[in-house]
Amino acid sequence: MKNSSIRMALLLIAAAVINFLVYYGGKWVARDFPYFSMKLPLDDAIPMLSWTIVIYLGGYFFWIANYYLSIKNDTSGYDRFFIAHCIGELVCLLIFILIPTAMVRPEIIGTSLFERILHFTYSMDSADTLFPSIHCFLSWLSWIGVRNSPAIPGWYRKSSLLLAIAVCLSTLTVKQHVAADCVAGIVLAELSYRLAGCAGRYRRRPGKRQG
Repeated sequence: MKNSSIRMALLLIAAAVINFLVYYGGKWVARDFPYFSMKLPLDDAIPMLSWTIVIYLGGYFFWIANYYLSIKNDTSGYDRFFIAHCIGELVCLLIFILIPTAMVRPEIIGTSLFERILHFTYSMDSADTLFPSIHCFLSWLSWIGVRNSPAIPGWYRKSSLLLAIAVCLSTLTVKQHVAADCVAGIVLAELSYRLAGCAGRYRRRPGKRQG
């Protein structure tokens, strides 16, 4: 039991470190590259809702809880959830370097508590390295990790889906991402988990007997 707990803690720490290196490493490598915009007319129609910064920042707690549950209850035998995380992060890094994106965020005019928190968030996180959205990738993967687990109550799995959707939408309403970033993050989470499943089936495939 002790070794299992240590192993799970190491996987969680590794996931956090990989995410940090990919996000800030991608920014650093592409800092002098020309940036592209993924903005669509739809994005201009999406209003800024400063209060949704609470949902946006709350995503961090959502990830911690569901990554813990996903790794703990992963019955694949080969850490499928963690492998999916690594695949997605690698793809993000490659795209951040090959197709660096940026956006122009709207000016924050009000001085309410939510607007002050949003202004602080803007000051801490530059509007680049956007496509795909890591916020959406991690949130959707956090739901994938629990959605079919019989060890997790149904109400929690349903709540996780709603939270994942809410966090993804909040990336648009706080104007940290555009719609293309959000969709790409969700698709990447689904594809990464499928690829991790394929990797597991390959590992379990029996080898040919030697003559």
